[in-house]
Parts: sequence; C-alpha cells; structure tokens
Amino acid sequence: MAKTLVAVPCMDQVPAQFAHSLATLTKVGDTLVAFQISSLVYTARNDLAKKAVACGADFVLWIDSDMVFSPDLLQRLMEHMKNPEIDMVSGLYFRRVAPYTPVLYDKLEITEERCEHTEFDQIPVKPFEVGGCGFGGVLMRTSLIYDVALKFGDMFAPIKGVGEDLSFCWRARQLGHKVICDPSITLGHVGHTIITREFSEKFRGIN
Repeated sequence: MAKTLVAVPCMDQVPAQFAHSLATLTKVGDTLVAFQISSLVYTARNDLAKKAVACGADFVLWIDSDMVFSPDLLQRLMEHMKNPEIDMVSGLYFRRVAPYTPVLYDKLEITEERCEHTEFDQIPVKPFEVGGCGFGGVLMRTSLIYDVALKFGDMFAPIKGVGEDLSFCWRARQLGHKVICDPSITLGHVGHTIITREFSEKFRGIN
C-alpha cells in the first residue's frame, strides 16, 4: 500500500476554510498529515521533505495553508502517478491579490547572470508541462526529493530572488524531471475572497 505524506508549511494559525478542506480530504492508501510551523517557508519545506523520507512515504502532497480544495484532490492528482514518467503534478490555482494570475510559469530559466520567468497568457485545457509552479497543491514522488537533495543539498533554498517553490522546480528540471499541471484540478486561494479560475478570468476579461 502506497504511503502519502500531506505536507503543510504554515504559521501558527490557519484559515477555517483550509481546515475544513483538509478535514474532508479523501485519503488514498496510507495517508499521513504533517504541519511544519515556521516563519521561513523554505526551511519548513526542507523539514517536511525530511519527514517524508523518514516516515517512508512514497508520495508527498504539498498543500499551502491558505488553500481550499475538493475532497478528491489527492485522488485526482494520484491518477497521474500511474504514468511512471510523471514525478510531479500540480493543480491550478491563482494569486489571492490582483491581478489574480495563475501561479504558473511558462518559462523559468536561471543562470549566473539573471533569472528569467514568464507567465502563461492562456491556460491549456489538457494537462501540460510548465517551467515552474507554486506549491499550493502539488503531488510528487518522494524519489524526486532524493534526486534533488543528492544533487543540490538544500532542496528549497531560494535562488536569485526566486521563491522556494520555483527554485525546487528549476532544480528538478535540471535533472530531467518534468513539472506538469492539470488545469482540471482546481484549488481556491483564501484572500479577501476565494480566488477561483472563474473569478480570475472574469477579472482579467478572458472569455
């Protein structure tokens, strides 16, 4: 039976909407939940990654503590893991502040001289490869953590002003791993309002 660690980096409190979503999450196989309280997100993620390895988890479901999601989130993300070529898949969610754009990057390139990243203008209908994504709702194989840690050591340390999540994506891609987004799997972002795909596209005038 596969084991999954649901990894939640957080401050000392979480929104009630998130707590409800987590409480109703449908478990798949042996599913454990771990919170890591820290004011530094990248250290919390590194600690949670180590917990996943220590408990023998086969998969890690990263969920940010300000997300809302359907009970079948893990089930639907796990469907992609039937493909042995996929090691990491994200759902689709949007920034909680204007202009409410997707937390996805079409291009993510980091060199000694500069970091270049561009956002998507349009979101494809079917699952697609991305340069990088936020970790609001991401499922990955624990073997990916081993690979990135073996090569880079500090998996989530921010590089060149890029957040810890995009830094991990870049490192994974340097090792030949793909980052996939399934746009049919959506999460809400808790802000002054819950930012959904429909809200984002209406705000930006996308028909």
